[in-house]
Amino acid sequence: MMNGKFALFAGLAAVVGMAGCASVGAQEKEGQLSAAGFTRLQADTPARVAKLQALPQNTIVFAQRKRGPVYIYADAAGCNCAFVGSPAAYQQYQEIRTANNIAQMQEVTAQLNVAAAEDWGGAWGPLAPGWY
Repeated sequence: MMNGKFALFAGLAAVVGMAGCASVGAQEKEGQLSAAGFTRLQADTPARVAKLQALPQNTIVFAQRKRGPVYIYADAAGCNCAFVGSPAAYQQYQEIRTANNIAQMQEVTAQLNVAAAEDWGGAWGPLAPGWY
Protein backbone atom coordinates (compact mmCIF):
# COMPACT_ATOMS: atom_id res chain seq x y z
CA MET A 1 0.00 0.00 0.00
CA MET A 2 2.80 2.40 0.95
CA ASN A 3 4.70 1.66 -2.28
CA GLY A 4 1.65 2.57 -4.36
CA LYS A 5 1.23 5.91 -2.60
CA PHE A 6 4.93 6.67 -2.92
CA ALA A 7 4.82 5.86 -6.65
CA LEU A 8 1.80 8.11 -7.10
CA PHE A 9 3.46 11.04 -5.33
CA ALA A 10 6.76 10.45 -7.13
CA GLY A 11 4.94 10.40 -10.45
CA LEU A 12 3.08 13.60 -9.60
CA ALA A 13 6.32 15.32 -8.59
CA ALA A 14 8.03 14.22 -11.79
CA VAL A 15 5.20 15.38 -14.04
CA VAL A 16 4.88 18.73 -12.27
CA GLY A 17 8.64 19.18 -12.49
CA MET A 18 8.63 18.45 -16.21
CA ALA A 19 5.69 20.79 -16.74
CA GLY A 20 7.61 23.56 -15.00
CA CYS A 21 10.65 23.00 -17.21
CA ALA A 22 8.71 22.85 -20.44
CA SER A 23 8.88 26.07 -22.36
CA VAL A 24 5.66 27.84 -23.12
CA GLY A 25 4.93 27.96 -26.83
CA ALA A 26 5.56 31.30 -28.48
CA GLN A 27 1.96 31.70 -29.62
CA GLU A 28 0.64 30.93 -26.14
CA LYS A 29 3.04 33.38 -24.50
CA GLU A 30 2.25 36.10 -27.04
CA GLY A 31 -1.46 35.49 -26.49
CA GLN A 32 -1.00 35.85 -22.73
CA LEU A 33 0.97 39.07 -23.20
CA SER A 34 -1.72 40.52 -25.48
CA ALA A 35 -4.47 39.50 -23.07
CA ALA A 36 -2.60 41.21 -20.24
CA GLY A 37 -2.47 44.52 -22.11
CA PHE A 38 0.95 44.43 -23.77
CA THR A 39 1.17 46.24 -27.12
CA ARG A 40 2.68 44.45 -30.11
CA LEU A 41 5.25 46.54 -31.97
CA GLN A 42 6.36 45.18 -35.32
CA ALA A 43 10.01 45.62 -36.35
CA ASP A 44 9.25 46.97 -39.82
CA THR A 45 12.30 49.17 -40.40
CA PRO A 46 16.02 48.33 -40.33
CA ALA A 47 16.48 50.51 -37.23
CA ARG A 48 13.68 48.71 -35.36
CA VAL A 49 15.06 45.31 -36.41
CA ALA A 50 18.46 46.27 -35.02
CA LYS A 51 16.91 47.43 -31.72
CA LEU A 52 14.83 44.25 -31.52
CA GLN A 53 17.84 42.00 -32.09
CA ALA A 54 19.84 43.87 -29.45
CA LEU A 55 17.29 42.95 -26.76
CA PRO A 56 17.42 39.66 -24.83
CA GLN A 57 15.21 37.27 -26.79
CA ASN A 58 12.13 35.39 -25.57
CA THR A 59 12.26 36.80 -22.07
CA ILE A 60 10.64 39.76 -20.37
CA VAL A 61 13.03 42.55 -19.41
CA PHE A 62 12.46 45.72 -17.43
CA ALA A 63 13.43 49.07 -18.97
CA GLN A 64 13.15 52.65 -17.79
CA ARG A 65 11.91 54.97 -20.55
CA LYS A 66 11.16 58.71 -20.69
CA ARG A 67 7.47 58.04 -20.10
CA GLY A 68 8.13 55.65 -17.23
CA PRO A 69 8.94 51.99 -16.60
CA VAL A 70 8.05 49.36 -19.19
CA TYR A 71 8.42 45.62 -19.65
CA ILE A 72 9.58 44.32 -23.04
CA TYR A 73 9.35 40.85 -24.57
CA ALA A 74 11.39 40.55 -27.80
CA ASP A 75 10.87 37.79 -30.37
CA ALA A 76 13.05 38.46 -33.41
CA ALA A 77 13.03 34.86 -34.68
CA GLY A 78 9.29 34.26 -34.29
CA CYS A 79 7.07 37.25 -35.01
CA ASN A 80 9.85 39.80 -35.62
CA CYS A 81 8.16 41.98 -33.02
CA ALA A 82 8.30 43.15 -29.43
CA PHE A 83 5.55 43.31 -26.84
CA VAL A 84 5.71 46.35 -24.58
CA GLY A 85 3.66 46.73 -21.42
CA SER A 86 3.26 48.88 -18.35
CA PRO A 87 3.84 47.63 -14.80
CA ALA A 88 0.06 47.04 -14.54
CA ALA A 89 0.13 44.94 -17.73
CA TYR A 90 3.08 42.97 -16.37
CA GLN A 91 1.19 42.29 -13.12
CA GLN A 92 -1.82 41.11 -15.14
CA TYR A 93 0.47 38.84 -17.21
CA GLN A 94 1.86 37.28 -14.02
CA GLU A 95 -1.69 36.57 -12.82
CA ILE A 96 -2.60 34.96 -16.16
CA ARG A 97 0.53 32.79 -16.02
CA THR A 98 -0.20 31.71 -12.46
CA ALA A 99 -3.78 30.78 -13.32
CA ASN A 100 -2.55 28.81 -16.34
CA ASN A 101 0.04 26.93 -14.24
CA ILE A 102 -2.58 26.04 -11.63
CA ALA A 103 -4.91 24.73 -14.33
CA GLN A 104 -2.12 22.59 -15.82
CA MET A 105 -1.24 21.15 -12.40
CA GLN A 106 -4.89 20.32 -11.73
CA GLU A 107 -5.12 18.54 -15.08
CA VAL A 108 -1.99 16.49 -14.37
CA THR A 109 -3.25 15.61 -10.90
CA ALA A 110 -6.58 14.46 -12.32
CA GLN A 111 -4.79 12.29 -14.91
CA LEU A 112 -2.61 10.71 -12.21
CA ASN A 113 -5.66 10.06 -10.03
CA VAL A 114 -7.42 8.32 -12.92
CA ALA A 115 -4.31 6.23 -13.59
CA ALA A 116 -4.07 5.27 -9.91
CA ALA A 117 -7.76 4.35 -9.77
CA GLU A 118 -7.36 2.11 -12.81
CA ASP A 119 -4.20 0.43 -11.48
CA TRP A 120 -4.25 -3.13 -12.79
CA GLY A 121 -1.05 -4.06 -11.02
CA GLY A 122 1.34 -3.44 -13.88
CA ALA A 123 2.51 -6.02 -16.38
CA TRP A 124 2.62 -8.85 -13.79
CA GLY A 125 -0.90 -8.41 -12.47
CA PRO A 126 -2.13 -7.75 -8.93
CA LEU A 127 -0.53 -10.87 -7.46
CA ALA A 128 3.07 -9.73 -8.00
CA PRO A 129 5.10 -9.35 -4.78
CA GLY A 130 4.53 -6.01 -3.08
CA TRP A 131 1.13 -5.38 -4.67
CA TYR A 132 -1.04 -6.72 -1.87
